[in-house]
Amino acid sequence: MSSTLDILKGVFGYPAFRGQQAAVIAHLASGNDCLVLMPTGGGKSLCYQIPALLRKGVAIIVSPLISLMQNQVVALGEVGVHAAALNSSLTYEEAQLVERKLLAGEYDLLYVAPERLLTERFLDLIARMPLALFAIDEAHCVSQWGHDFRPEYCQLNVLHARFPDVPRIALTATADAVTQNEIIERLVLHKARIFISSFDRPNIHYQIIDKINSRQQLLSFIQTEHSKDAGIVYCLSRKKVEDITAWLNAHGIVALPYHAGMSPHQRSQNQDTFLREESIVMVATIAFGMGIDKPDVRFVAHLDMPKSIEGYYQETGRAGRDGQKANAWMAYGLNDVIQQRRMIEESEAQKQFKQAAARKLEAMLAFCETTTCRRAYLLDYFGEKVAFKACGNCDVCLSPPDTWDATIAVQKALSCVYRTGQQFGAGHLIDVLRGNDTARVKQWHHQQVSTFGIGRDLSVKAWRTIFRQLIALGLLTTDSEGYGSLCLTDASRTVLKGQQKIFLRQLTERSPRLRKKQLNDDFPILDPEAQQLWEQLRNWRTKTAREHGVPTYVIFHDATLRELVRLCPQTADELRQITGVGVHKLDRYGDHLIEILRNG
Repeated sequence: MSSTLDILKGVFGYPAFRGQQAAVIAHLASGNDCLVLMPTGGGKSLCYQIPALLRKGVAIIVSPLISLMQNQVVALGEVGVHAAALNSSLTYEEAQLVERKLLAGEYDLLYVAPERLLTERFLDLIARMPLALFAIDEAHCVSQWGHDFRPEYCQLNVLHARFPDVPRIALTATADAVTQNEIIERLVLHKARIFISSFDRPNIHYQIIDKINSRQQLLSFIQTEHSKDAGIVYCLSRKKVEDITAWLNAHGIVALPYHAGMSPHQRSQNQDTFLREESIVMVATIAFGMGIDKPDVRFVAHLDMPKSIEGYYQETGRAGRDGQKANAWMAYGLNDVIQQRRMIEESEAQKQFKQAAARKLEAMLAFCETTTCRRAYLLDYFGEKVAFKACGNCDVCLSPPDTWDATIAVQKALSCVYRTGQQFGAGHLIDVLRGNDTARVKQWHHQQVSTFGIGRDLSVKAWRTIFRQLIALGLLTTDSEGYGSLCLTDASRTVLKGQQKIFLRQLTERSPRLRKKQLNDDFPILDPEAQQLWEQLRNWRTKTAREHGVPTYVIFHDATLRELVRLCPQTADELRQITGVGVHKLDRYGDHLIEILRNG
C-alpha cells in the first residue's frame, strides 16, 4: 500500500486512511467489484479517486447532479488531479473539447450523469479507450422507495453487460437492508464485496423539541448556538421556505431560499453562494442537498418532520462533514404527524408503495417519540448493533425525558374520538375535552357528549402532545379521506377496556447552554493574537477562493486553518506535516501561508 499511502499524503494531504478506506481501495484497485456503505463525511470519494490514479485508463464516475460533479472536478483540480465533467451545462463546443481530451487520455476521472452514460453514443465512445473503473455514486438512487429515486439508475446494469472486465464500485451513505438488496440486484453486484462502515456520526448532536412557535424557536436556536455559522433549514413547502427565509433575513441572519419552484438559474446561483461564501443559511425543501459536500455546515434544522429515517439521516448528515461538532435540530408537533399521514393517503401511488411509506413514517415517528438514546435508535434502524445504551450526545441522553402514567388521559382522548363520531381533528377534540363551548362544538351538539369537559385538568399543549403520541403509537390514525379526522384503531380497544396501561413522554424545551459549551470544545475561544491570525487566514482563503472561482473549503478546510493557527509552521517542511496540505497545494500556496504565519 506504499504507493497508495503516497497518493493519500502527497496528493490529498491526509496522513492516514480512516475506517475501511484502505481495504476498499485495495479491493477495487485489484480489479474487484464492491458496494460501499459509508456515512456522509466518511471519505467515500477517496475510495474510487485513489484507485483511479493507481489503475491504467480513465475512471468513469456516475453522478446524479451537475453541481456535485462540478464541485468534485474543482476540488480535484486544486490537488493537481486531471478530471472533467460531461453534462448538459456544457456548450456543444465545450463538450466536444472534453471528448477529444478524453480520447487523448488526458483525464484521470470523468464525471457523467446516468442519462448521458446510457446513450449509445457515449457507450461507444468509452469503448474506444482503456477504462480504470466505474464508480456509481449515490447508489441509493436505484431504490424506488426513496425520495431520491432516479429511474436511469435502474438501467446501469448495462455497465456489467458491456464492460464485464472493468471493476465497479457503488457508493451510498443511506441504505437499509431493503435498499442494499435493491442496489445489488439492479446493478448486478451479486459477486461484489460489501463494505459497511458504521453509520454513526458521533460529532452530530441530535435534538428534537416540541413545536410551539417554530419560527421563534429556530431563530433562538441559530442566534444562541450558531451565530455566523453556515447551516441548512429544511421545510416541507415552497411557501414556507420563502417565509422562513424572509423571517431570518429580517432578524439579521443571511439566508437564501432553494426549492423546485425557482428557476434553475436562481437555484444554481443560490447554491453556489452557499458553497462559496461563509456564514450563509440555506432554507430549502428536500430538492436541495444530495451531494452537497460543504464540510463546515455546523447545523441542519428541520421545521417539518421528514418522511423517513433515511431522509432524516441523509439530510442531517450534511452537517459536520469535517468531523467537527455539529447540530441536528428539529421542531416537531402534532400537525407534522397528521400532515405526513394525509400526504400518504392522498398520493396516487400504488397500495404497495403507500404501505412502504407508512412503515417508514411509523419508524420516523418512533424516533421522534423515543425515550431512549436517539443515536442507538438510528443505528439499530440501519441494522447496526451498538454496545452503548446512552451516547451522551443527544437530547435524550443529556436530559432524559420524564414519563408518566397517562392511561386515564388516553382513555379520555380515545373515548372523545369515539363519542364524536371519529370525524374530527385534534383541535375540535381538545375543545370538547376541555369544555370549550365554541360555535363548532354547539353546531355538532358536542357539549352534550359524555366526554365534554372531562379534560379540563390538562392544557391545550398537553392534549396536543398526547394526541401526537397516540398517533405515533398506532392507537389513533387519520381518516382515509384526507381531512385529518382522527379515528380509532384495533389497538385502541384494549386501552379503552382498561386492559393496557399507557406511559407517555413529557416533552420540554431543552436549554442550549450545555450544548454551547460542548461546541466550544471543538472551537475553543482563541486568545487575541491567535484570533487575529485565524481571521487573516480566513480572509486570505476567501480572497484566494474568489480569484480561483471555487468554494472556500476547496482551498482549505476550517480544520486545516485551525491546525495552522495551533502549530504555526514556519518552513515548507513543517507546512507539509499539516493535514490537508498536499504537494500541489504546498507548491501553490506554501509561500503565501508561510508569509502570513511568520508575520502573524
